[in-house]
Amino acid sequence: MPQLNPDPWFLIFTLSWLIYLIILMMKVMNFKSPNEPTTQNTYMNKPQPWNWPWA
Repeated sequence: MPQLNPDPWFLIFTLSWLIYLIILMMKVMNFKSPNEPTTQNTYMNKPQPWNWPWA
């Protein structure tokens, strides 16, 4: 059964997947997200005390 012999096709299979993954990763890494993350303001306002009219 020659299809069980991995010698002729395994190298071609692995190299093709390696090339495919490299090209795919290059395309994904070059993709620029439209929503760039922004830094959040670390300054927090002090909360105002509540004025209860019945107290």
